[in-house]
Amino acid sequence: MTQQFTTRLTQLSAAMADTGVLGIKRGIEREALRICEQGKLAPNGHPKALGSALTHPLITTDYAETLLEFITPVSDSVEQVLSRLTDIHHETLKQLDGQRLWPLSMPCYIGDEQDIVLADYGQSNIGKMKHAYRQGLRHRYGSAMQVISGVHYNFSLPQSFWQQLQKVDGDQQPLSEYISQRYMALIRNFYRYGWMVAYLYGASPALCGSFMNAGESQLAFEKMAKGTLYLPYATSLRLSDLGYTSSAQHELDINYNSVSEYVQSVRKAVSSHSEEFAKIGVKVDGEYRQLNANILQIENELYAPIRAKRVAKSGQTPSQALAEDGIEYIEIRALDVNPFDAVGVTEAQVRVIDSLLLACVLMDSPEMCKEELQACRDNFNAVAIEGRNPELSLTIAGEEQSLPAHIESLLAKMQQAAQLLDTQRAEPDFSVSLEQAIADIANDNTYSSRFLRLLKSQSVDNSSLGLQWAAQYREEMLGHKPNNWQDQDFSAMAEQSFAEQQAIEASDDLDFDHFLTKYFENANK
Repeated sequence: MTQQFTTRLTQLSAAMADTGVLGIKRGIEREALRICEQGKLAPNGHPKALGSALTHPLITTDYAETLLEFITPVSDSVEQVLSRLTDIHHETLKQLDGQRLWPLSMPCYIGDEQDIVLADYGQSNIGKMKHAYRQGLRHRYGSAMQVISGVHYNFSLPQSFWQQLQKVDGDQQPLSEYISQRYMALIRNFYRYGWMVAYLYGASPALCGSFMNAGESQLAFEKMAKGTLYLPYATSLRLSDLGYTSSAQHELDINYNSVSEYVQSVRKAVSSHSEEFAKIGVKVDGEYRQLNANILQIENELYAPIRAKRVAKSGQTPSQALAEDGIEYIEIRALDVNPFDAVGVTEAQVRVIDSLLLACVLMDSPEMCKEELQACRDNFNAVAIEGRNPELSLTIAGEEQSLPAHIESLLAKMQQAAQLLDTQRAEPDFSVSLEQAIADIANDNTYSSRFLRLLKSQSVDNSSLGLQWAAQYREEMLGHKPNNWQDQDFSAMAEQSFAEQQAIEASDDLDFDHFLTKYFENANK
């Protein structure tokens, strides 16, 4: 694996000496709960000033009315994508009438789960479907898990890079097929090495005790002030079996060896009946409890730290888009909200993750059997709950080593990838960002470590610290001067989004039952 990496890197570096890896496309989706000043979930629905959650291009909701999701347009500039995300935060907080954004991945105080109001997308069939899907998530997994927040990072390499790598590999197939093949290789390697994201940037080693009222855990939590629970070596409870993963999906046999095998395995999960979920019922007393009683209601229900993606055409499911046109980009879903930053993610994080992803592209990536995939999932969970334990070992590609040894080997490859990314740049931003991350590892200053030190040194509970940051970041964002959109731009987007929602509702020509039947018939083609 090392020899293949070195060969590719050396030849690519020579081939791209004059251009570097220019044109990487990036997009960020950040989730954040709306909260009251006291820390409870905001009692009102999605603010009208923010437009229609169904159709607004930048601001929507995820699972609940209080769970906002901010979506940046795609950009080839790290600085620009973060600048746009900051503008969206500024506009949103202006419209929240004193409410704040919860700055942690694990939720604030949760009382009765029934108080979590599911997101409402209007009276169109697609809006009703999105709501019914969330009803299914509520009945299957509970609402507490669904209001955990994260940051999703979308990433694609430019065609010029793929053309050069294809030459280095001596590959003769059509470029589009080669690109999909290499993205699948990236995905397999992210399963092998993506725990590095949780190790460095996991920021949820603790949680509010009220979260545990929603379920039971066999983990040996320790207690600190006012009911905060934590694990001494945890990095990301969000990524553990406790958090935004599904133990019910652990036995799914998803195949990442090719696009066709991936699509086939996902479709099987979507069409396979679940005896467990059938007990919930589908349509009961005239109301949908879930879209169907299959293992996955729809493809989006598949919880994974990384996804193969393509922008779907009208009427296409995600897997149909992939099957017809191949992979366009990948989505990283393993990133906690960064509590040390007002918008939940920094430029340095993006650059380090880029270095990891490029290393995953350049390393050899053998096909992955079901047993290895499960071992990779186990590694993610182990790093999530005890990643800072110096005695932790991981088995990767059949090789068991201590976590520090795996980290050292992986960082060496990431450093070389960062150097390639810095080619033809005025400043070595990727290398500098990675060196800071390496220093943080050496100094026990990763995000989870910093977070626990703050809780203990200040003798505060998880919620108090979150509220301090929420108030601080609200003031910081309200004082921000927008760079990409002005007030009138956001007003126009909000008005346009309502017009688009009304047009969708007016165009429906089927009742909801027949709409669902037709949707799933088309999805199975």
